[in-house]
Amino acid sequence: MVQSSPNLHGRAQLVMDLRGKGIANRRVLEALEKVPREDFVDAPFAVEAYTDRAIPIACGQTISQPYIVAYMSDALDVGPRMRVLEIGTGSGYQAAVLAHLAGWVYSVERHRPLLDAARKRLEKLKLHNVVTRHGDGFLGWKEQAPFDRILLTAAVEEIPKALIEQLKPGGLLIAPVARPDPQNLAAESIYQYLTKIIRSEQGFIEESLIKVLFVPMVAGLPQETRHGKERLP
Repeated sequence: MVQSSPNLHGRAQLVMDLRGKGIANRRVLEALEKVPREDFVDAPFAVEAYTDRAIPIACGQTISQPYIVAYMSDALDVGPRMRVLEIGTGSGYQAAVLAHLAGWVYSVERHRPLLDAARKRLEKLKLHNVVTRHGDGFLGWKEQAPFDRILLTAAVEEIPKALIEQLKPGGLLIAPVARPDPQNLAAESIYQYLTKIIRSEQGFIEESLIKVLFVPMVAGLPQETRHGKERLP
């Protein structure tokens, strides 16, 4: 009798849990079931790979909670021939999920160690429709623009102009945006809301979706030592 892999079981259970939390997009759920999340976390956290929570990775970043990855992927409404720009490759997990939804995924990461590790993971999974670069996410990827979809995986106070300009007419952008709490404007409380922006012929249509918590997006590139290592803060 052939026994199923515990990792395959973990993925299947995760999909069931996400479905129970309201994720109904079949393509998104299938993409999440195809991607081995345990490959995108460090060894000490492997046993937690299929728990629905964010997990720390290198360079002070995190791999997002699976529910948030699923929610963003669903909200992005990616078609199989679309070109998607992702800002913040991180572990590569979100890019791997998008690879099963889009025609091409272009992902920008400012931390070279994260990018190098993500490239190896994506190559191991033979996800050849993901292209990555080391760069400043605030600048996007002008040479490959315009994009059908753009996804930011770090929080901004306002959407960078360069990214708006790289979005196709009719295109859609999803980003965590930090703004005052609309329920308590008298207090100095700043919350992040996952925000959807559609570029229409008349301008831009913006909609706040759900409250989230992401690391802040930082402009520029980290300083490196003469040995090519990132300088620790």
